[in-house]
Amino acid sequence: MRKTTFWLFILAPVFAFAQVKTTGTLNLSANVKAKLDLDNDTSTATLTLSGPNDRWFALAFGSFTNGMANGTDLVYWNNVTLVDSKQTGQGNTPSNDGTNNWTVVSNTNNSPAAGQRTIVATRAFSTGDANDFTFTFSAANIDMAWARSSSASYNLSNHGNSNRGEALNQNFTTLGVEDLSLASSVVYPNPSQSWFAVKTKTALERINVYSQTGAFVKTVEVKALEATEVRVDGLSSGIYLLELVNASENAWKKLIVE
Repeated sequence: MRKTTFWLFILAPVFAFAQVKTTGTLNLSANVKAKLDLDNDTSTATLTLSGPNDRWFALAFGSFTNGMANGTDLVYWNNVTLVDSKQTGQGNTPSNDGTNNWTVVSNTNNSPAAGQRTIVATRAFSTGDANDFTFTFSAANIDMAWARSSSASYNLSNHGNSNRGEALNQNFTTLGVEDLSLASSVVYPNPSQSWFAVKTKTALERINVYSQTGAFVKTVEVKALEATEVRVDGLSSGIYLLELVNASENAWKKLIVE
């Protein structure tokens, strides 16, 4: 392993953030949560989806009155990846798109709690795929529907009414230049060769570092908002996922180490 030393600077200046819309975290059921962010600058949608870690779980999204209607866009976790699919009608097994236009950037087991898996994935607003819903930043709301297996299994099957539900007309909130959430934090330079910095406008207590596959690497404790230096040793070249954490929220960032 090539040993690399980083100096991590936590700064709190006033600077411009990209304009982002978010649904915020939606508690769809006792153990299924979803959050959708739309970045106007990059035309990128970021989905954070959490469900039970011993079975498949799914989320449909778009504009509908019935989340199981034929043609509705959805994704589901199959214990390997987030599968890009579409509904083929109520009571029928969804069909795979053939081309997966979602990129998984984080896959964390036992997060946010034991027995949970949290997937973070990104996708362009418009993929050119007729099976994919086209996100638009001007949209005021979005419809969602969720489902999970009724038992510990990754084989898609009838799940029963108690393991599905809909969350229609979920409003987006625009995060502007005064956004104080961790999600608006910026990691730079990225890619990095010798150091990186985090710009944040809110409290930051620790940074959890994970490999691209979701394996825990280490935790960096942050003691103050003002400029500080924290050594992070032993990171080899590759892609890392940074979980920024404070007492009330967490946010995910990707770091490339060259």
